[in-house]
This record gives sequence, C-alpha cells and structure tokens, in this order.
Amino acid sequence: MIQAAQVASKFTLFTHHAKTFPNLVTALRNSMLRAGVFKNEKTAEEQVVQVLNFDIHLTKDFRGKRYVERITECIPIEEKNEYTFDHRKEKTLEGKFDKFFDNATRYFEKVTDRQLYIHRNILEYVDGEYIITNPITDKNLSEMRLNMDDTDLAEFDEFVKKHWGKAYSRKETVEVSATTEEPKRRGRKKKNEI
Repeated sequence: MIQAAQVASKFTLFTHHAKTFPNLVTALRNSMLRAGVFKNEKTAEEQVVQVLNFDIHLTKDFRGKRYVERITECIPIEEKNEYTFDHRKEKTLEGKFDKFFDNATRYFEKVTDRQLYIHRNILEYVDGEYIITNPITDKNLSEMRLNMDDTDLAEFDEFVKKHWGKAYSRKETVEVSATTEEPKRRGRKKKNEI
C-alpha cells in the first residue's frame, strides 16, 4: 500500500485499526519491516510519513453509532543541514573543539532521536459538534485546490478564509523571466468542457 501510494496515484485510501496517529505510523512501519521491504526503522518510518497526508479516524459510541472523531494531518519534517563550518574561523584549539562537539551533538541527535513528523488534529468532534482546531498546511491546501472544479474551489476558498483567514486568488500566475503566463489547470475538467 505504501509503495503504491508513492508512485503514479493522486491519492490512496485504506482502513486501519490504530487508536492514535503515532500508532498508525508505527504499525505501518513495522509491517514494512516484517515484509522485508526495509531493514532500517527510520527509513521505513520516513516512507510511511511521506505517504500519509491525513488520517480520518472513525469511532463508535456505546449506542453503536459511528462518526468521524477527528481528522489528523501528518506533516513530515524536512531534514535540514544544520552543521556549521565555523571551526575554520576559530583561532584556538579549544574553540575548534567546541565547534566540533556542537556539530557532533547535532549529528547524533539526527541519527538517534530525529523526529520525522508532527501530527495535528485539524477537526475534532467535541460534545456533539465538529470543531476546527488547527489549519491545514499550505502545501496540502495547494494540492487540494489543484483537484477542484471552479465551484468547489470557490466554496473551499471561502471555507479556508472563514476558518483560517487565508485568502487565495482565483487564478494564480507563475512568473517566467519578465512575462507572466497563466498556469495550466490540473485535475478534473470544468463541467462545461465535458
């Protein structure tokens, strides 16, 4: 499922039985390790996190009624090169050692304790109603907008502006050299073109 979602697909839907988002990531990572797809836990988890954009968690109350309990967004943390070469500027051996140990500390943090993602609920069911709790990241908002027709896009943009105060222009332009061109729209064709 993870491999299929990495190539040539707009989205992938699947079901799971994890109670929390971190449990979902762990279960998928462990499945990939057991299947022999990966040997390294961090690499397997990194691949899982790159595929999981949202988790729509359903639950069932004591009456047997199913409902969406929360929608959680997975936000991969980009690895940054935070190493410095300041040791070259240091005049004393002690200063060089200090800079070396700073870099060594960063390295070992990345190797042993690197956080690969954060997760946050964007919608929760609380006391009988849905509450928007956190904004969706700009990256996911942009990708979602690419797959909407004009009617859906207008309603979605209105929703985003109402809840998160972000306004999008109806038509975005890309600047190339000194001229601007309207980008080609991806996704479904407009209703009047079908």
